[in-house]
Amino acid sequence: MLTEDMKRIIREQPLGYVATISADGAPHVSPKATFVVVDDTTIAYGDIRSPGTNRNVRTDPRVEVNFVDPFVRKGYRFAGTAVVTERGAAGFEALFAHFQHSALASRMRAIVAIKVTRALPLSSPVYDDGRAEGDVRRNWVTRFRKLQPNQRYEE
Repeated sequence: MLTEDMKRIIREQPLGYVATISADGAPHVSPKATFVVVDDTTIAYGDIRSPGTNRNVRTDPRVEVNFVDPFVRKGYRFAGTAVVTERGAAGFEALFAHFQHSALASRMRAIVAIKVTRALPLSSPVYDDGRAEGDVRRNWVTRFRKLQPNQRYEE
């Protein structure tokens, strides 16, 4: 289900916006910055402080996650079902092994694994007028640098 490009965007842009539904039916979106690819059908994030998201997943495990490269304004949306696995529970260590590289690993209280059932590309309307990806990237990089004029960036 997950293509190599989908896996690449998650590796390069691990900030995913997770949409859940609360017990009263209200939609909620929460950014999670620790996403990893577990296998060809599963993505996961480490829970550091997500009590509302975890509560929603336990009530209704259906989720959608969006990943977007902010410079090219493209990415993917993944829908599936999530399971919260608490530290100390069966299966936690196997999932946790995917997060050993993370500076936040020691703070993770649970791992939320999402079995992806649908994956679709995302693309900004900026492309509707025929712009090339390289042009879009250059425009957004230039904008970013203007927002941060005193910073030095390596290319």
